Parts: sequence; structure tokens; C-alpha cells
Amino acid sequence: MKKFLALLLASLMLFALVACDNQKTTAPQDDANTADADAPADAADSEQAAEPAEGEATEITLWTYPIGAWKDSATVDGFIAKFNELHPEIKVKVEYLDYQSGDDQVTAAIEAGTTPDIIMEGPERLVSNWGAKGKLVDLKDLWTEEALADISATSQAVVDACKWSDGAYYEYPLCMTTHVMAINKELFEAADAMQYIDEESRTWTTENFEKALKALDEHGVENKLIVYCGGQGGDQGHRALAANLYGAKFANPEHTAWTMNSPEGVKGLQQLVDWDKAGLIGHDAGIVASDELQLFANGTVAMSICWNASNEANYASQVTFTPYPVAFPTDQEKPELAGGIWGFGVFNNGDEAKIAAAKKFISFVADDPAQGPESVRATGFFPVRNSFGNVYAGTEDEERMSVYSTFMPYIGDYYNVTPGWAEQRTAWWNMLQKIFSGEDVQSAADTYVQEATVE
Repeated sequence: MKKFLALLLASLMLFALVACDNQKTTAPQDDANTADADAPADAADSEQAAEPAEGEATEITLWTYPIGAWKDSATVDGFIAKFNELHPEIKVKVEYLDYQSGDDQVTAAIEAGTTPDIIMEGPERLVSNWGAKGKLVDLKDLWTEEALADISATSQAVVDACKWSDGAYYEYPLCMTTHVMAINKELFEAADAMQYIDEESRTWTTENFEKALKALDEHGVENKLIVYCGGQGGDQGHRALAANLYGAKFANPEHTAWTMNSPEGVKGLQQLVDWDKAGLIGHDAGIVASDELQLFANGTVAMSICWNASNEANYASQVTFTPYPVAFPTDQEKPELAGGIWGFGVFNNGDEAKIAAAKKFISFVADDPAQGPESVRATGFFPVRNSFGNVYAGTEDEERMSVYSTFMPYIGDYYNVTPGWAEQRTAWWNMLQKIFSGEDVQSAADTYVQEATVE
């Protein structure tokens, strides 16, 4: 019995020693998984702690005006999906604006401090309005030497338009175009009015334009052209018409003053009034460009003064005639067409992470060798980057876009960046209503310049 008790006691002591040893070997493993909060972390631990948690993303918002297919969620969502293949850590939400209420929405957002991170529009809003008021971020880091050389090779005017007088670049451009007129070709042919257009250059003189109006009138065409003046929508159309007739300049070369009260400007405005009184054109204070475009597409009016490549594509399924694009008539050696530039600005919301994410998105859609041309094609316009070349080559749009490319050499001064742009737009259509109602043209033009001038 004594031997048995001694053996049992030895076994118990051995078991205790083994258990104690096992506990000592497992404890360090547990400590490694629950490190002491007061203990210093090594470099690897610091890097791991700096990484965002799984699924965490920087969320940014893009607001875009209706620029070609950039108004379509399917198109824009596709671009975002491609962007997320490279940057899954950035989430992009989109809101689509229109030109009737978009400006009011942005103004309200600025006042409420709820502006988007990115906004897509032109220099007249991005640069001379929101940028000049200190609401946007300077995008000079996107304007690398390579980008500057590439864009200036296409047009120095684009570079100048994106840069404010303080030296800051408040816009990074994507595309550009010229705004033109369009006629109902079959109707012009029936009225024998095509003879007044140089079909090789698609230009016509002021004198021949009047002859065409008279030919249409004699053919029994009631609605030949309508000067819409119910608001600012599409106002580049009647601005270009009035200015081109007798070679007026809308602003001085320094972009410091509005000048359509000049003798040439007043003469052009007076001519519109005289044609209106003669029944050769009409005016309507109740419509804007979108209404005029629909009337043209319906065949109700013979001409549109708010045409471009994008509009031709947008209305292609509605027209039953041939929309024939032409330059605005002029008595000068060549017309000066209003240019359109569209790109991106970044609102300064005080969040550096969002600003950095916004710049990455802009760089991807505007600069990427594969995505950039696709982004431009979606606008229906032309690239500002010379290196992109003919982005429509080999597409079903190649022939149509080649026609509009012939107007590019006629692009005039981008006066839209003159201070007081927003005030000018309201004053302009108000002035048109006044002169068509019988007010003296010189007096109305002087008042317009006074109201448009911002000190």
C-alpha cells in the first residue's frame, strides 16, 4: 500500500509539472493577439493602423450639367465603374442638373454649404463666377507641363479661358466645340434659297442671308427664324447672330468691358428689329433655346440659331428633314463663332481627402489615354487634348463630326470670362425684349452694358 501511494503521488506531481509547462507555452500566443495598449508599436503595426478599415471609402459627389451623354446615368455610371477598377477606395455619387434650374441649385448649395465636390460645366460658370468668388480649388497641379502643351496645341484660348486673373486654374477642360446655325435643307431647296449659301465653306454674307429670308417668305414659309428671348437658355445663339451681322465685338480684347453698344453692335440689333417688323424673322419672349430646338426638329421653323454637333445627335430621331449646319451670316471676311468649353471644377469644401479624390477622378476621365477619348465622345464635341486626335475616327459619327470640324477655325474670342457674365446674361435677354417692344436700340444697348458691368 505504501508503494502504491508513493507511485500515485509521483504521478500527480508529474501531471502538475506538465500542465504548468503547457500553460507557459500557450500564454505568449494569447498576448501576441491582444497587445498591451501602452506598449510601443513597431513600424509594421503603424502602417497597418494607418490603412482604412476594410470597406471604408472616400465618398465624393459629381454634379453635371446636361453635356451630351454626360446627362445619362447609364453612361456616367459606366465611367465610374471603370474608375473604380483603379480606385475602389473612392465612391462617386452623381446628380444631374439642367440649364433651367441648375444655376439656382448651385447657388442654393453654396449658400447652404452643401456644394458638390466636382462640377462639370464651362469657364463662364467655373472660372469667372464660382472661381472668381473663391468657391473653387486651384487645379494648377493638374495642369502639368505635358497637359499645358497638349491643350495649348489645340487652342491657347482654352488655356486662357480656364485661368482667372489671379493666376489660378479653376477649370480642367475636357472638350470644346463651336456653336452654329442649322437650316432645313429641303425647305431651302424648295424655296431656291440654297444659292445664298457657300456650300463649300458653309458660310453666307449678311446680304445673302436677307435674300434667303425673302426667298423663304415668297415661298410661303411663315416661321423662318425665331429670336427666343424668354430667358438665358441658349443665349449664345442670338448673341452670335447679332454680333456677326456687322462684325461687332461682344467684349473688349482685355475682357474688362462689354461692348455690344458699339455702332456695329447696335446696327446688328437694329437689323434684327427691322427684319422682325418686315415679317422676315420673328421673336418670342415666352420661349428659350430648348423650345426653339424642338420647333426646328418638328419642322415648324426653318432655322435654328442654337445648333451644334451634340444637338444634331440629340434630335436625330425626331427630324424628318436634313438639318444642314451653317455659320452665322456676316459682312466680314469670315464669321466669328461662339465657342463652347466644358470641363471640371472642384468646390473647396475643406476636406483634403475629398479634394484629392476629386482630382483623381478628373484626371482619369479627362487625361487617361483610353478613357479620355471615350469621355469626349460622350459629350458629342471635340477634345481639347491635341494628342487624342480624331476621337470619332472609325465610328458611325465620323462623317457627321467631320462637318462640324470645319467650323473650328472660325472660333472667336471666348468673351464669356469677362466679369459680370451672369449679370450680362440676364441684361441681354431683357434688352432683346425691350427692343422688339419698340424701345430705342441704342438706349437699350447702353442700359444693357451698364447693367452688365461689374466693378
